[in-house]
Amino acid sequence: MRVLAESADPVRLSFLAALLADAGIASQQLDAHVSALHGGIGVFPRRLAVRPEDYARARAVLRQAGEAAP
Repeated sequence: MRVLAESADPVRLSFLAALLADAGIASQQLDAHVSALHGGIGVFPRRLAVRPEDYARARAVLRQAGEAAP
């Protein structure tokens, strides 16, 4: 898996995941449990990852939607 985005905002990551799903790209949120263990205070960012072979296309999808990608 390759990290595509990082945010402490779970709603934003869900939105990005929905954009990717609409384009047929599977994604996975990493570190969600760590954030929940610490009371969801937003200190520990969650990461959104995609398969390495989908990374370039996923970045293009997010850029086209006006969302920054590393």
